[in-house]
Amino acid sequence: MLRPRKKYTVHDLQQLKGKRCLTHIHVKSPEEAAAAAAAGVDIMSCSFDSPESQARLPRLVEAAPNSFLSAATPHGMASGEEAIRIGFRALEAGASSVYCSASPFIIEAMAREGLPVVGHLGLVPRHVTWTGYRAIGKTATEARLLHEQMKTLEDAGAYAAELECVPHNLARFLSSQTRMLLMSLGSGSGCDTQFLFSDDILGDYEERPPRHAKAYRNFLAEHRRLQQERIAAFSEYIADVTEGRFPDRSHLIEMDETTLQQVIRDVGSQ
Repeated sequence: MLRPRKKYTVHDLQQLKGKRCLTHIHVKSPEEAAAAAAAGVDIMSCSFDSPESQARLPRLVEAAPNSFLSAATPHGMASGEEAIRIGFRALEAGASSVYCSASPFIIEAMAREGLPVVGHLGLVPRHVTWTGYRAIGKTATEARLLHEQMKTLEDAGAYAAELECVPHNLARFLSSQTRMLLMSLGSGSGCDTQFLFSDDILGDYEERPPRHAKAYRNFLAEHRRLQQERIAAFSEYIADVTEGRFPDRSHLIEMDETTLQQVIRDVGSQ
């Protein structure tokens, strides 16, 4: 029997910087968390931005108790105080750290209170009204700005930052210029973690996957197959009930006939 592996701390992850690229999966259910842990993933992340996802976090932790799990806080937190409250709520629910795509001012407030915070650099989906969906950092001006933003996050106290859709050779350089762990989402293999969402790995949606993602299974087809199986099973059940095939004798509970007749006589005489 395999012994439970040691659960990483932030300190452990920091000691691994530059030594190897850690594997990193965003999970959305206890089943996915358990599967990722069984497969041996280094780091997991999950959502913590809605009542449903906040209620789900303890079940993810229970499913993968020896895994490092980072919880993504809601977008649009209005103040450092709000961010601190939400961050500690995530840690109390079992998260190992928190992800926050807010400004360095909010991240600094969280870090001052001892919260281990992951920031966000490069393409920020919530900010695409400024940039559009595209790679960030292909020009010298954008590359210098990314470096400046990275240093600002580092100074704010973030221990790591997700680096989304940045040219791989620039990402490798940036990773060498910071104490933070850089978590590559579509930014090549030169960062400290390689990050994908479970939906991408499992092929669990209808849209064309992004260029940086790779589907290792086709769960969408399996979901469709299972839905057809549900319809078929329900249809067969309805037909069996309608035509008198269900329930048959094997599904029934039998009362002793003598006892039943006695009850009928007793009831009839009242």
